[in-house]
Amino acid sequence: MDGLRALVRRFPVLSFFTLAFGISWFMWTPYILSDHGLGLEPDIRIPGGQLGSQLIGMLPGAYLGPLGAAFIVTALAEGRAGLRHWAHRLTHWRVGWRWFFAVLLIVPAAILVAPLALPKTWGHVTTPSLIILALYVPLLIMQIITTAAAEEPGWRDFALPRMQKRFGPVLGTTFLGLLWGAWHLPLFLTEWGGPEKTWWLPVIFIVGCVPLSLVMTWVFNRTNQSVPLVMLLHAGINTTYSLVWAEVYPTLESSDTMWGQLIASTAVAVILIIATRGRLGLQAPQPAAVPETARAAA
Repeated sequence: MDGLRALVRRFPVLSFFTLAFGISWFMWTPYILSDHGLGLEPDIRIPGGQLGSQLIGMLPGAYLGPLGAAFIVTALAEGRAGLRHWAHRLTHWRVGWRWFFAVLLIVPAAILVAPLALPKTWGHVTTPSLIILALYVPLLIMQIITTAAAEEPGWRDFALPRMQKRFGPVLGTTFLGLLWGAWHLPLFLTEWGGPEKTWWLPVIFIVGCVPLSLVMTWVFNRTNQSVPLVMLLHAGINTTYSLVWAEVYPTLESSDTMWGQLIASTAVAVILIIATRGRLGLQAPQPAAVPETARAAA
């Protein structure tokens, strides 16, 4: 056990990603082999239709991967003090109301405006029904409890601070975005990846995770590392795409979602990088205070 703890302490980020990928991909194997995926094992049946496939087939691996890996590595490498620090970011809700306004309203608006750059949307934009709008908040809450709560304690709470410290905000976030996107790869073998099975869809998805991660990093840094607000951002993006997107753009295909996300997040990420000169809201380390005795001696 001491040898394992020493190894994790020496390579905490590598240990985290190894565990996150390994646990999730292992847990997703029955889902991939079932009739909701490749159909190679007809004896593996997941009840409940599409909802059951998400809750039973996909969600356990999503939870046990990033969140479980973050907990295990933090406990082994930093003990109780590290776990308290990790948990503090998970409960840091006290941010300005403007952030909630931006995440809840401006982000969905940007997502829905971005597809207007695609010619196939011209003349085919519709207004979402009242039923869709009424379902937005319940689905948002569900997305927070499931997807966002499963992923963000690992990607943003554990990995992001360490990767920013080592590589800087832009490069560290770029690496994180690529790994975050690659973690989803096995799911493209299931119905989660949509009806289209082409090689370029996973590529666009992974590339799109980079500018989206850059935006999340800026929110994370500017809110003093508020993981709940990043979770709300993540959930709002998913909810807008899964509920409102098809209602507003009925002529778009599911693959167009990735292009829309790539356009919107890239535009915002470029603006943020230029505006912050590459810092993405990360505060520069403060110089160590000089003791009074040392100043007097000088």
